[in-house]
Amino acid sequence: MGLLEFIKDYFLGFWDYETPKVMVVKNKKLGVIYRGVQFLVITYFIWYVFISQKAYQDSETRPESSVYTKMKGTALQGDHILDMVEYVRPSEGGDVISTILRREVTHNQRQGTCAEHFTVPSANCSKDADCTSREVNFDGNGQRTGRCVPYYNQAFKTCEIQTWSVTNKMTAINFTVYIKNAIHFPKFKVLRGNIKPNKRNGQKYLNKCHYNEKEHPYCPIFRLGYIAEQAREKFSELCRTGGVIGVFINWKCDLDLDPSECTPTYSFRRLDLRKNLPSSGYNFRFAKYYSKDGEEFRTLIKAFGIRLDVIVHGHAGRFSIIPTIINTVTAMTSVGICSIICDWIMLTFIDKNDIYSDRKFDDLIQITNLSSSFDYLNSVVLGQKPKHAPRGPPGPSLGNPGLK
Repeated sequence: MGLLEFIKDYFLGFWDYETPKVMVVKNKKLGVIYRGVQFLVITYFIWYVFISQKAYQDSETRPESSVYTKMKGTALQGDHILDMVEYVRPSEGGDVISTILRREVTHNQRQGTCAEHFTVPSANCSKDADCTSREVNFDGNGQRTGRCVPYYNQAFKTCEIQTWSVTNKMTAINFTVYIKNAIHFPKFKVLRGNIKPNKRNGQKYLNKCHYNEKEHPYCPIFRLGYIAEQAREKFSELCRTGGVIGVFINWKCDLDLDPSECTPTYSFRRLDLRKNLPSSGYNFRFAKYYSKDGEEFRTLIKAFGIRLDVIVHGHAGRFSIIPTIINTVTAMTSVGICSIICDWIMLTFIDKNDIYSDRKFDDLIQITNLSSSFDYLNSVVLGQKPKHAPRGPPGPSLGNPGLK
C-alpha cells in the first residue's frame, strides 16, 4: 500500500509547475559568500575561458603538414675528409633522418671461422661435445662448426663458428640539420612556413644563419650540438651510444593578429630508452662488398648516431560569432551556481528554526480556471474589488502577495 501511494504521489507531482520565488535574506555572511562565488565564476570565464583559451574563436587542431630534412657538413677520419653521403641515412629525408656520429669499421672481412663471442648464451665450452655442429644460435653471430676453440688470447674457450671475421675502428663526426616545414590549415585556407620569405637576401641568410629562438626564429638550420643541448643530453654520450631525439614543431596561430605573429616554436626531447640500459641508444649495421683475387670481401660498419623524428603540431583560431554566443550564454548560466550554493548553505547551516524554508517553499491551491485567477490577482494588486473569487477546491487563500 505504501509503494502504491508513493507511485501515485510521484505521478501526480510530476505534473506540478514550479517557479522560483524571490526572497531577500538580510545576512552579511551569506551575502559575502554569494558575491565571492560570483566573482570566482565571472573571473574564471573572463580570464581563463575567453582570454587564455580564446573561446570566442573557431579553432582547428589537425592541420596538414609537410616536412623536408637534409643534413650538411663534413667529418675528419684520420687524414681523410668525409661528407654527408657517407654519414647520412638518407641524405635527404622526410620527417625522419639520421646521421652517424661514430663508426666501428671492420676492413677486409671475409668468410672464415673464429671463436664465438663469450657473451652469447651457451657459447662457452670446455670440449667439442659442448658445441653442436651446424647449430645456429639466433643470439649469436654464425653457424657452429662443432669445435671448442680458445677465445683468442684468453684462457677460456668458446664454440667455433663460421662467419665473417671481425676487427673494429672508430671515428666521430658532427653535422648541421636543415628542417623545412610547411603547414596548412584547410578550414581557414591559411598556409605558413618556418622560413621567412626574403627575396633579396634569402639564400645568403640561409647560408650563414643558425637557429636561435630570439635572434633567428625563422632560420631552419640547427646544429646537432644545439639539439642535444636542448634535449638535455651530452653530445659526447650520444656519440658513444647513439640516440633518438624528437624535434617537436608547434604552430599556435591567432589569425586575428598580424600574420608575422604566427611563428613556430621548437622543443626537443629524447625518445628512446635512457642510457645504461641494454637496449638504449641507436645503432645499425651496413656493409660494402668487393672482390679481391676472386674472393669476396666486405667492409662491415656498425654505426652509432642520432635519429631525428620531426613531429608537427598545430592550432589556429579566428573570431567567430557562434562560439562567442555559446560560451557567453554558458557563462551567464553558470552564475546560477552561486544561488544554488547559497541556498544550500542557508537551508543547511543557517536555517535552524525553519524560518527561511517556510518562506521559500509555498504550496499554492490548484487553480482550475486560470484566466479568472489572473483577473482576481490583478484586481487585488490594483486595489479594486474583485468581480469573483477563483474557483477551486477548498484550500489556503492566495492572500495579497507583495502588500504585507
